[in-house]
This record gives sequence, structure tokens and C-alpha cells, in this order.
Amino acid sequence: MGVYLQKDNTIATVTFDLPDSKVNLLTADVLMRLNGILDQIEASKEIKAVVIQSKKPNIFIAGADIKEIESIKSAQEGIQKAKFGQDILNKLEDLEIPTIAVIDGVALGGGCELALACTYRIGTFNEKVQIGLPEVNLGIFPGFGGTYRMPRAIGLSEGLKMVLSGKAIDSRKAHKIGLFDRLVPQAGLEDSVKEIVEEIIAKPSRVKYRPKKKKGLLGLLESNRLGHEVIFLQSRQGILKATKGFYPAPLSALEVIRKNYYLGRIKGLELEAREFASLAVTDVSKNLIRVFYLSEKFKKFNIEGGDTLKPQPIDKAAILGAGVMGGGIAQIFSTKDIGVRLKDINLTALASGLKAAYDVYREAVKKKRLTQAAANRKMGRITATLDYSGFQNADVVIEAVVENLDIKKKVFKELSGSVSPKTILATNTSALSVTEMAKQAKDPSKVVGFHFFNPVHLMPLVEVIAAKQTSSDTIVSALALARKLSKIPILVKDSPGFLVNRVLLHYINEAGHVLEESGDVEGIDGAMTSFGMPMGPFALSDAVGLDVGIKVLHILKDAFGDRYDSVQVFDNVIDAKLLGKKTLAGFYVYHGSKKKLLNPQIKEMVPNIHFSALDAKDCQRRLICMMINEAARCLEDRIIADAETVDCGMVFGTGFPAFRGGLLRYADTLGAKALVNQMNEFCNRLNTNRFRPCAYLTQLAEAGKGFYQ
Repeated sequence: MGVYLQKDNTIATVTFDLPDSKVNLLTADVLMRLNGILDQIEASKEIKAVVIQSKKPNIFIAGADIKEIESIKSAQEGIQKAKFGQDILNKLEDLEIPTIAVIDGVALGGGCELALACTYRIGTFNEKVQIGLPEVNLGIFPGFGGTYRMPRAIGLSEGLKMVLSGKAIDSRKAHKIGLFDRLVPQAGLEDSVKEIVEEIIAKPSRVKYRPKKKKGLLGLLESNRLGHEVIFLQSRQGILKATKGFYPAPLSALEVIRKNYYLGRIKGLELEAREFASLAVTDVSKNLIRVFYLSEKFKKFNIEGGDTLKPQPIDKAAILGAGVMGGGIAQIFSTKDIGVRLKDINLTALASGLKAAYDVYREAVKKKRLTQAAANRKMGRITATLDYSGFQNADVVIEAVVENLDIKKKVFKELSGSVSPKTILATNTSALSVTEMAKQAKDPSKVVGFHFFNPVHLMPLVEVIAAKQTSSDTIVSALALARKLSKIPILVKDSPGFLVNRVLLHYINEAGHVLEESGDVEGIDGAMTSFGMPMGPFALSDAVGLDVGIKVLHILKDAFGDRYDSVQVFDNVIDAKLLGKKTLAGFYVYHGSKKKLLNPQIKEMVPNIHFSALDAKDCQRRLICMMINEAARCLEDRIIADAETVDCGMVFGTGFPAFRGGLLRYADTLGAKALVNQMNEFCNRLNTNRFRPCAYLTQLAEAGKGFYQ
């Protein structure tokens, strides 16, 4: 049934427990069943209060059924589905007796909206509690009354944050802003709830919406219509800065709230349903739902037969190499309360790694994501050493030393004598052969690639690289470790550059070719951010370090030949020691942590002085075609399993625009035949073979198929 009713004298308990599912969802069937239960409660003369709870551990209600949202084909269908949910939650809200939602876990989307329709919301101190309205991440916004109730329940400013950001908050934050009326311990929860309910029945003081009064300037702004307009304006500016206009849902949600904040419930919810439906049928929403499915699939990904293998527990870790990357990896382990030993060859290097970890925690405290006490406790999980002491206790060692194969091979030989036979030896290499490193280990089957992306705490992807010698047990353990670290793993066969860097370096190198023709660094970066990339290729090169990119490019050239020839301008910039942010000058000059200005030296380093004006659309087509062609080669070479792996890697490893669904999903909207024709046109016009379509892409074009067919 998914939801059922129990009565205990004057108290009714509505319990959600969706059969054969780890989570509760507000499917159409569950909502219909809830509707019937509400009718029974409404008809009863004895019931004095209703408690709404979940039987599933750490889950209240995870939201509506995304498949039902994905299936919406027309605006009219979207309106009907939204109104169906709205009417049932209105019925809940309109009960003449108090209703109490008991939230001891995840309450997202429709689950949060259901809680908002209750008179009271009780949360627990359970660290698994997360409540929020993440719908904007799917290209829509709340459609069961969330845009109407949330700003009224907790105030306009906080309400807008909850709806427009799509971010969930924990129980303490929910209590602080007034979303939870009471916090109680998990232990003795039933008794606590009973006591609170009896208190409510004894002294009924039902107030439909009771936001906490704000103090200071915010309180003044929320107290009048003119102040509201200031809040709306600031919210709009924040949305445009964050989304660059590519994602319509937050702006649409803002406009709906700006209007329905002054409307009665009937008209306010009509407006919500209508605008929700208009978003649900857009390509942006359909693509964001596909990306959501991708993330969920790879969070659970395992190798064939892996379900019968038990992952090795990882309770202690060691990191070899305490640079910014090593420090970042250590920090990620410590967030999960895994003890981690950080090693390097001198105290200066160790200090650098510890600082990198500390800086992440300091920022988290500053943004109130962690308390100082919690940050200190987690930071205390990291210990430093100049030798291999403690490594014998590590369940996994991750090597993050300089990107040089000879040095890494030497390190793996040393490591083998300093760890236990059970220890997994992982390399964070971004391009080098894991197979060659594994040859140096006593047990090559325990060696695996585990490639994080920088900055480690922000980038969700990990490439798990299987060398020829890597055992299935080690791969399964590595995939489980990635999930434990809250990362999204993709499995890649050992090959130079693996997947992400192999595709990305083609993109950056082609940007260099366009630069030599146009001399326009900012124009090229602007063209790609206009396409939806989070930053342009030259800003990205500065962030990573051009020396790092060139090193990978040379590795790829040695493996794949002339198509990875670096352009002259890159070599000139390297020779001038303009390495990017770490030297405060690259393609841009950096003043402070964020401000950047175009580096005037760059034009002098471009060998072609006869520039032609940049065509932004042509630039976009050239760079994206190079990525698509190389991704097709990766499929052709079978280093990854399918197009979904490519799209997961490019969205979560490079920031390829999610609203386009992924690199190869976007390629399918263009069509293989059109892509082949475009690439051949580039070859002829630019007198080059670097755009020559690979065999796999040509075969798709000839067969009239796409990457997903």
C-alpha cells in the first residue's frame, strides 16, 4: 500500500512504508491511498491529532516519483499532475485537528511539501536528516504547494533560499530557521512524540504559518512590500550569477513566488501548477532528469559479478605525496572519519598538504556547513610523517606524487615493502600507465588507478582504472571506496589519459589552435562559457596549471601520435613560466583569489600576427567536435563500456553543461551524419586531418544511428 493508518484512542498515526523499496516516494498510487486515509480522518469524531511518520530507517519521504515527472508530455498533463498532489496536501492542511510530521531522515521534494502542509514538524538529531526542495536541480520547481507554503512557513528570505537553491539542510539548521518546531533525540522518539502530541492536544494554538521574526535589516525588509522587492531583486541577481541564464527553473520559481506571495491559496497554487507544467516539458528538464539518473546509476555501479564479491573494508588510509592534491585527498578521507597518514619527503611539503586540508575545513566553518569543533575533530584524523611508519596498518594507500612514471614506479616498489598484503595500492595519476606501476608491486592484483579531480572536495567524479593485473576484488573495493567518499565512480580500462583527460586535452588544444588564428583569449573563453561550460579553456588551464596540461598532452602524443601535437603558443607560455594561478600569471593575471585580468604578454607569444576575427559559434563547434570525436574513439578502443560512462565522466569530471544532457547525448541531438559532415568541412577549410572523423562515428553516420541507439 505504501501508506497506512493506525488509531490509538484519540491519536491517528499515518505511516509511510513503500513495499520493496529502500525509500518512500509519493507515487500516484501512494497519494491516492493517502487521500482515502485523509477522508477517514476527516470523517472521524474521535481523532484529536494526527502523527505522520515513516517506518523506513533514515527516510521520511524522498520525494515524488521522478519517472512520473519525466513522463509528462504536455503542459496540460503537467497541470493535472500538480493539481492532483496539491488537492491532497490541501486536504491535509485543512484538517480541523493538528497534524504533526515526525522527520527522522530524508524529507525531500514532495516529502518536504507534505511536511509543510502539516501543522507542526518535529525533527530528530539524527545526522541523516536532510530536508529540502531539490526540484530546481531537475529543471522544475515544487509543484505540490512548496512555492506557496515554504516562504510563508519560514519567511520570505529563507523560503526563497530553500526553493531556489535546491539544497537540503540538516535538522539543526531547519530548527534554527523555523522549519522544524521541535528537535528531539532518536532514542525514545516514540515517547517524545507522544508527549508533544498530548501537549498540543491539551493546549491547541493552531497557527497556519508562523515564521520566526527576523531582526535587523532583514526583519525590516521582510516587514513591507518595498522590502520584499529588494529581496526579490537580490535573489534574481544571485540566480543569474549562478546559472548564467542556462537554467530557467530558478528564475521561473522566483517569479511564481513574487506573485503568489500576495495571492490566496487557490490562485497561488493555480499559478504554481501552470508554471511547473511549462517547465516539466522542456528539453532542459528532460536532460537534467537524465543526468540525475546517470548520477544515481554510477553511485551504485558495480562490475559484472561484483555483487557476489565483498568489498574490503577501508578504515585506515595513507596518502603518499602531500601537495595540494594529496592534502585534498587526505581531507576527503577525514570527512568520513577515516584515519589518514600523510607522507612526504620534507616538512615544508607536509605543511603544504596539511594547509590544503585545513583551508577546506576553514571554508566549511566560515559557510556554517560545519561547526569549529566538528572541523577540528575531523582535521585531527590526519597525521603526518616523513617515513613509512603507520603504512603497515593502512587498508589503502593512494600515491599522489609528481606525474613521472619512473618516480611512480620507484614509489610502488618501495610501498610494497611497507604495507600489509591486504593493502590496496592506488595511484592518483591523471594519464600514466597503471599497468607499468603494478609491475613493481609484490602483488600487482592489489594495484588500481584512483583518479580524483581538482579541487578534490568539490569535484564529484573518480576514475577507477583497471590495470591488466588488477583483480576483481580490488576493483569492487575501489568502487565501494569511491561511494564511501561520496564520489561518483566510473570504470575505465588502463589507457593513456584514461577517459576525461584524453577528451579534455583535445578540447584545450583546439582552443590553442583557435587562439593562434584569432589572438582572442577572452573571446574563446567567452564562447565556451556561452555554450554552458563552467569556465573557458584558458581559465581552466590557468586553474589546473598549464605545465600539468602540457605534461599530459605529451603523454598522449607519445601514445596516439600527431593528433595530440601541442600548439606553439602553449610552448611559448610554458617557456615564459606563465603557469596560471599558482604563479599568479598565465593567460590571465591574478590579483587576489578571484579577480583576474587578461595577461597582455600572451598576444606577444602567439606566433601568427595576421589574426582573423573570432567566430564564436564556429569556435564552439570546433572545440565540441574534437571532444565528441575523441569520446567516440574511446568507445571504439573499448576503454569504457558505453555512452553513459562518457557522459557521466564529462558532466561530473569537467562540468560539461548538464542542461545539455551530457557530451554524447548532445551529440545525438546534432546527429552523427551532421557531425561527420561538419568535421570533414573543418578538415578541408583548415587544411588539417585532426578533425578526421573516427571509424566509430563514421559507422554511426552511415547506419543513421546515434550514440544512444
